[in-house]
Amino acid sequence: MMNNSKPMPSFGEFVALTAMMIALVALAIDAMLPALPQIGQDLGVQRDNHNQLIISLLFVGLAVGQMLYGPASDSTGRKPAIYAGFGLLIIGCLLSLFATSFPMMLAGRVIQGVGVAGPRIVTVAIVRDRYKGREMAQVMSFVMAVFILVPMIAPSFGQGIILFAGWRAIFAAYLGLVLIVLVLFAFRQPETLAPNQRLPFSITRIVMGVREVFATRIAIGYTMAAGLIFGAFLGYLNTAQQMFQEQYGLGKLFPLFFGILAASFGGASVLNARLVMRHGMRRLTTLSSLTIGAFSTVFFAIAYLQAGQPPLWALMAFFLIVFFCIGLLFGNLNALAMEPLGHIAGVGAAVVGALTTTISLLLGILIGQSYNGTVLPLVGGFGVLSLASAAAMRWAEYKRSVAQTVSCTSAKE
Repeated sequence: MMNNSKPMPSFGEFVALTAMMIALVALAIDAMLPALPQIGQDLGVQRDNHNQLIISLLFVGLAVGQMLYGPASDSTGRKPAIYAGFGLLIIGCLLSLFATSFPMMLAGRVIQGVGVAGPRIVTVAIVRDRYKGREMAQVMSFVMAVFILVPMIAPSFGQGIILFAGWRAIFAAYLGLVLIVLVLFAFRQPETLAPNQRLPFSITRIVMGVREVFATRIAIGYTMAAGLIFGAFLGYLNTAQQMFQEQYGLGKLFPLFFGILAASFGGASVLNARLVMRHGMRRLTTLSSLTIGAFSTVFFAIAYLQAGQPPLWALMAFFLIVFFCIGLLFGNLNALAMEPLGHIAGVGAAVVGALTTTISLLLGILIGQSYNGTVLPLVGGFGVLSLASAAAMRWAEYKRSVAQTVSCTSAKE
């Protein structure tokens, strides 16, 4: 039984609180995008592409942190693990806020990543404690729908702060929001892992849990699929500021265009909450990844013929389609990867999250550092990685498909 000292929040409140916890990651990324040139200039960065590390190194900390919090939450309970994450997140924010050099800024971002991994990864385990299967996918879709409001407004939030108080004030405002979410979580979310369900902290158990995840074809296949497609998306996050503000000369209109694309992502997440109950996760993920691959291949050819400088309206149309498909992918891929791991939800969430982030980080940095003033590296990245993601899903389902075929053949005989 769960700890009943506090009543469980309603479905709506649970989704909202979960979304706020996970949205701390998005806010730590997107609010900083308009500030990258100023931060780089103030801290002596010589090459514009190096400013992308302010975004990328957050994911380094996130990948490391996810491996720590999942197993810890299985042993201590979900809430203590999240509290530890909040503590590190606060330290990282303060370090970046008072940074006097670029290495100091990057160190703060890594610590922020390690810290924010706590609420990011353990809240997924909390969702898995309460829901499973399509219900879990539905919850995650609603969470993503609320979560997507952050990318829609975060760049404007960051740019507004810059106009009045400079880039350091973004970290101060973010720190204030972190403290608010921490208080809400502490008072409104009960513990979801009862003491009699907790497991002693053991390196051996963690290693065995990792082995089980890697031995579970469904889990590792969909984790790889998520990492590949998120790698392309991280490439977009790394290059969005340079592409829109500099290549297309949007200047202060950058947050508007960024928000429009985020709205496409959010709309897909809302729609997915209904579609997944009717059509299932597997069909939606396969169709979405293949659609991204097809459109990316066609648009790459179009962009190549225009020297990597397609009209802005064409680029926006391409991104609207791609991000709509990604909105259908994210919640479903995570739910599919976690579906067979309910009995080791903490370790499972840690491995799935860390591996997804590590794959996406390496690919996202590769795409970002390949930015050459054209859209070709990014569009090509979406095309190649979406098709690779579809292949990973196919591999994950291979034995299941064979078993179904054999079963159908036997039934006919």
